[in-house]
Amino acid sequence: MVIAISIQITLWIWFWGCTTTYRAGKYLLVEGMGIKSAEFVMLCLYSIGLVSYHFFQPVGKWILLVILLLWFIVQFLCHWYYTIFGASDKKIKGYNECFRDTIRIFPMSEKRLVPDLYHIILHILILANIVCCLI
Repeated sequence: MVIAISIQITLWIWFWGCTTTYRAGKYLLVEGMGIKSAEFVMLCLYSIGLVSYHFFQPVGKWILLVILLLWFIVQFLCHWYYTIFGASDKKIKGYNECFRDTIRIFPMSEKRLVPDLYHIILHILILANIVCCLI
């Protein structure tokens, strides 16, 4: 239970960066989109899922799991689908422009969409939360 709560809190704090902006000195981890964004709506849904999980068991577990699965599917379709199956030049150019200043483990490519560090960690945290919900 302690591990699940730790992962849930870590994901919430990590994803808050999509609403605000996280920087490490001159390096940009993620640029926040503000409270009038789809990212903030997803943060609110995740928060509702967390409250449900902790206060309305056993139904809350399923509410959180559905929210996490929806979130993962959206993230997969926005990032990993194009990494795995390829994307148009226009899509790659737009993605690279949007995330041009973010910290990267793997360099950008003009041939393939490559997620930045923030999104790689975000997706790992979402999956870790899904696993915690299932066990």
